[in-house]
Amino acid sequence: MSKRKGNRATRIKSVLVRVVLGWLGLWLAGILLFSFLPVPFSAVMVERQLGAWFSGRFDYVAHSDWVGMDDISPWMALAVIASEDQKFPEHWGFDVQAIQQVIGNDEGERLRGASTLSQQTAKNLFLWDGRSWVRKGLEAGLTVGLETVWTKRRILTVYLNIAEFGEGVFGVEEAAQRYFHKPASRLTMSEAALLAAVLPNPIRFHADAPSGYIRQRQQWILRQMRQLGGEGFLNRYKLH
Repeated sequence: MSKRKGNRATRIKSVLVRVVLGWLGLWLAGILLFSFLPVPFSAVMVERQLGAWFSGRFDYVAHSDWVGMDDISPWMALAVIASEDQKFPEHWGFDVQAIQQVIGNDEGERLRGASTLSQQTAKNLFLWDGRSWVRKGLEAGLTVGLETVWTKRRILTVYLNIAEFGEGVFGVEEAAQRYFHKPASRLTMSEAALLAAVLPNPIRFHADAPSGYIRQRQQWILRQMRQLGGEGFLNRYKLH
């Protein structure tokens, strides 16, 4: 009897190891392929779509239109750096100082404040939404992979193409068309700051009906963009 249990445990362990290695292989392949190929969809997009279907919302469509960095307004790239991760060009994937400030704190907004653009890209592209330490651990490993294989410009390009800007609205091209009826390449400084302002919670905040808080945040982002040096900041680090 004990031998049978031992064999069963061995088989279960073997299956788990294969599953883990399979996921690691898929993630590694994704990191390598998406270092030069357009990203067709992200894990968060799949999660949102499945969640809508399971809740009976068959009209929901998680949509994104891929565009290269040359077809994205430089103001948009600068806006997300100014609002989300001003140390992006210089860190190796993690803002250690910000992480230290939120250790032991479980508030979502503050935890996001310690999450770099590299970490958010890794999470959005490969993982599920949530705050568990398991997910954060996987996110950290994937972030190292992105920073090792991809350039900073590539990380920023993928981030802008898979970021969630509203219900069913993923990527800056879709957001620009939906909210401003223009391509992402023609976004103004003010429009880019408004889109960046909703990123902490794009389901709660709306770019097409901004609250007073979002307008205040938009103005703060505009000030940060100017303080960083405008387009010269992007040119200095070859981010656009």
